Amino acid sequence: MKYAVLIERGPTSFGATVPDLPGCIAVAESREEVERLIEEAIAGHIAVLKELGHPVPEPLTQATTIDVKTSA
Repeated sequence: MKYAVLIERGPTSFGATVPDLPGCIAVAESREEVERLIEEAIAGHIAVLKELGHPVPEPLTQATTIDVKTSA
């Protein structure tokens, strides 16, 4: 399954969230590290849901970027 991951850059770290898996987050000092950690977090999150007998949410969220042109 492929889940959309939102990555935000803060002043000193990167944060990642998964909209389709509420509570699934990761924080790291670099983008590469946060990507690795959120992959592990997703796998762990799904494993716990299955272990508890809860349904695993389907990946429904889609993401894109929009280039907004502004006048100076």
